[in-house]
Amino acid sequence: MSRAATTALRLRVDPVACAGVGLCAQLADRSVTLDRWGYPVLAGQLEPGAATRQARRAVRACPRRALWLEDAVADH
Repeated sequence: MSRAATTALRLRVDPVACAGVGLCAQLADRSVTLDRWGYPVLAGQLEPGAATRQARRAVRACPRRALWLEDAVADH
């Protein structure tokens, strides 16, 4: 069985590994903005569709491998 399309994902960043290149904000503008120093500020849970596709592209392109996707856990 493949991963369900309805599984909510969250984009995460390792602040130590991140060098503030900003490529993630260019590739995933629906879920990543940059702070005043050029480091990523991530949206919470990703919306299915374009936001998730953009986030996957940003993870693959990160030159420092500082981004990853994980299952979003409901905040209860």
